[in-house]
Amino acid sequence: MTPANPDLIIAAARSWLGTPYHDQASLKRVGCDCLGLARGVWREVVGPEPFPIPPYSRDWGESGPREVLADGARRMMPEIAPVDAPPGALILFRMMPRAIAKHVGILTGADTFLHAYERLGVIEEPLTPTWRRRIAFAFLFPQR
Repeated sequence: MTPANPDLIIAAARSWLGTPYHDQASLKRVGCDCLGLARGVWREVVGPEPFPIPPYSRDWGESGPREVLADGARRMMPEIAPVDAPPGALILFRMMPRAIAKHVGILTGADTFLHAYERLGVIEEPLTPTWRRRIAFAFLFPQR
């Protein structure tokens, strides 16, 4: 599977900047959550979503035997080691120790990423050491 052009991914992701936060939504300039942002970028860069996304919990402390987000991403994106993730990669964060990965972002540079955050909406910010150590998985968007 050939990866999509990272410049296209970053441009698509940045076009969502300022979109308000709205749980389980995915509409540019109207509302989205972190997964909705990734879904919107997918639609813009790759094409139609390959399968419907079932309802999901907002609980960042959720634990369990399955990494639901990572398993879903593996069905349609090549996985890479988080330390090898280049700009344009989709990154999944484990927000609490021993919890499953429940937050999604897109790398926009070596030390920056874009994500949708409650109360702030879609923002781009530094990938601080605190954020970096929470990265649990990384994936590449495929080419259309």
